[in-house]
Order: sequence, then structure tokens, then C-alpha cells
Amino acid sequence: MTDLRSDFVGIKSPNPFWLASAPPTDKEYNVVRAFKAGWGGVVWKTLGEDPPIVNVNGPRYGAIYGADRRLLGFNNVELITDRPLDVNLREIKKVKSEWPDRAMVVSLMVPCEEGAWKRILPLVEDTGADGIELNFGCPHGMSERGMGSAVGQVPEYVEMVARWCKQNTRMPVIVKLTPNITDVRNPARAAKQGGADAVSLINTINSIVGIDLDTMAPDPATDGKGTHGGYCGPAVKPIALSMVSEIARDPATQGLPISGIGGISDWRDAAEFMAVGSGTVQVCTAAMAYGFRIVEDMTEGLKNWMEAKRYTRLDDFIGKAVPNLTDWQFLNLNYVVKARIDQDLCIQCGRCHIACEDTSHQAITASKDGQRYFEVVDKECVGCNLCVSVCPVENCMSLERLTDGVDPRTGRPIDLAYANWTTHPNNPSRVAAE
Repeated sequence: MTDLRSDFVGIKSPNPFWLASAPPTDKEYNVVRAFKAGWGGVVWKTLGEDPPIVNVNGPRYGAIYGADRRLLGFNNVELITDRPLDVNLREIKKVKSEWPDRAMVVSLMVPCEEGAWKRILPLVEDTGADGIELNFGCPHGMSERGMGSAVGQVPEYVEMVARWCKQNTRMPVIVKLTPNITDVRNPARAAKQGGADAVSLINTINSIVGIDLDTMAPDPATDGKGTHGGYCGPAVKPIALSMVSEIARDPATQGLPISGIGGISDWRDAAEFMAVGSGTVQVCTAAMAYGFRIVEDMTEGLKNWMEAKRYTRLDDFIGKAVPNLTDWQFLNLNYVVKARIDQDLCIQCGRCHIACEDTSHQAITASKDGQRYFEVVDKECVGCNLCVSVCPVENCMSLERLTDGVDPRTGRPIDLAYANWTTHPNNPSRVAAE
């Protein structure tokens, strides 16, 4: 039987799908609706010290759409919870007592002072919450006040606050990392050094999604003015996957549990995050766009896929893709593929030819015997995948693997000592090894 139950740093939930800290987890009403829909857990929207935060009374979201108006990404300028701390704590305690089988993690953000953390930690602990998530990621509003990403961008601060929290609470400590940094591995290493039980990532990306060319104000705007915000949604998934994988394969953070966040919209996205090392996944934008019941498709889809692959539990595939992630210098330069066109599926649109002719390797002809006909010239094709990417017909174009070790331009065997950078005499890694 397929088992979706999750045990993440001792935090148990009936499935790995959690709602991320955001508007959907800001109050009892929303969280109860989420649990009734089937979500395995929530990260309660970030709490801070009283007095409460004041949000703008106007547009808080900007959006990027695809051609069919499918939501690709949100930009938000909303701050942490603007509800009183005692109200949030009371509701957290009530929900956890009524839903003991669901994961209840509480996101926290207070000034970077040990006393502030010492004050709020016992209050959260008293609710019966399963764990805390340290919000070191918000790129707007709170970062200007010395919190959020202002902390997450300084590894020394990450380590320091993580250590404060570990010394002052029984609860597992999850550090939420910012993507607004050159190398996400550094704060992850710092979190581990500070004793954190896990990390979660990514938080939102610093962004402005657009400018209204009539008002000359950014989107969203408040009374004609706007600011940078946090970008999330399907568009950030590739960035999030990369950052999660970097931590999963870094020897300094190997084994550090990860909760994956960033553009997860369906079961397949979730499975991909778990394959690169995520123990649980957190969702926000998809729930805001389509409602809480999307978790039904997520759980059913993940279960069906696991059954098809004969995985009986989550640990059977968590991290399974990590060994296949490497650095460019270790790629096999003798692996040869060529583009192929299925003439039965081809609609003669010519997009493959134009893309290759104008911007790539001039490897697709446009005519044959005086007729419009598209064909790959193997001698010029380098297997770059551009034509496959732009073709509007699914499975019309593909890449076929050919014999290894032959230069398609000359037909001669490739000199492995120089073509493969892993053995090149000037490769710094090779020199260091010797």
C-alpha cells in the first residue's frame, strides 16, 4: 500500500503537502478550511511582536500572466500578520488541539535581538505547535526594518539566531532561506552550524512585475506610488529547484532536512522537489489561485505515480535525483544527440527552421525538391534542443542518441583527453587532485 505519511524532523502529517506561511494561513477560519480539504499541515503566517503591523489598504498583489491568462507569478507587498499576537496564539492553540494529526508550524519574525526571541518562543511553545519557522526571507517591508532577508543575507546572523532559538525552545527549528543572495549554500551552512533542525526554501524573490505606462507607477501601486515586492508562483519553480538541489548535494549540508517551496502547483512539481531532496513541500500561490481543494489532486496524483513506480513510501524517492546533479565540468562531452522530426506530426509551421536558422546552427532545411519540407542536417546539428523547445506540436520533434565519441562535423573520433574537461590537463579540479 502507498503511504503518504510524512515525518519531517519529528513533525508528523498525513501527507507532505503543507500550506506555506502566507495569507492562506493567517487565521483559524482559513486553516480549518484547509485541513478539511486535506492539507497535511500549515505554516501559520508570520507572527511578530505587538504592536501589530499595519498593511496598506489597497492593492497588495501584482501578477504576471501567460498568453491564456494563466497565472505565472504573483508579486506581493504584504507584510507579516497584522492581527494581534494574542489572537493568533489563541487560534493556533485551538486549531492544533482540534486537529492533532496535522502539522502546525509557526513562522516567526522579530528584531535581531536575543531578548525578542526569548520573549516570543515560550508563547508559541504554549500553543502546542509542532515547530517554528524562522522567516529570514521576506525581501520587502520588514527587510527595511532589519528583519526578513536583511537577516537571511548575513550567514553570521542566521547562525546566531538559530542558536538562540535552539537554546530557548523544545520545538524543532526550521530556517526559511532567502533566494535574494549570491550563494544559498552559505546561509544553509550557517543554519546547520547554529543547530537548526531543517531549512525551508525558497522565500519570495525581490521584484517589480511591471510598470503602468499610463500612470508611470509600478504594479501594484498605492496612491500612485509603489515598491519592490516578493515574487512567487510557477515562474520561480526553476530557481527554487536549483537552490534546493544545491543544498541537498552540498557536502557541508548533506543530510540537512529541507522543506521545498517555490511554484509548486501540482503533484508532479511536488515529486520533483522531493526528488531533489525535499522532505515536505509548501504551497501558497496555487492555493490562492485555485482554492484549497487542489490538494485532492495533489495527493491522488502523487499516490498514483508512486504506485506506478512501485514506491511504497516517500523516503523511497526523496533525494533520488540528487546523485544525477553535477557541475558542468563533469558532463559527458562524448554524448551525442541529433534532432529528429516526425513528418507525420509536422504541421509545416517552420518555427524549428526559423529558430535554428536565425539564432542557432543552421541545421534545419526548409525545402526539398522545391517543396516546403523541414529536415535536420546531422552534420550541423549539435543537439541543443532549441527546435524541440519551440515546436508547437507535442512529440513532433525529439532528440535521438547517436554513437558516442564521434565529432559530427569531421566524422573523426573525439580526442577524449581534450574534449572531456574532467580529464583536461588544465582543469583546476584535476590539477588539485594530482
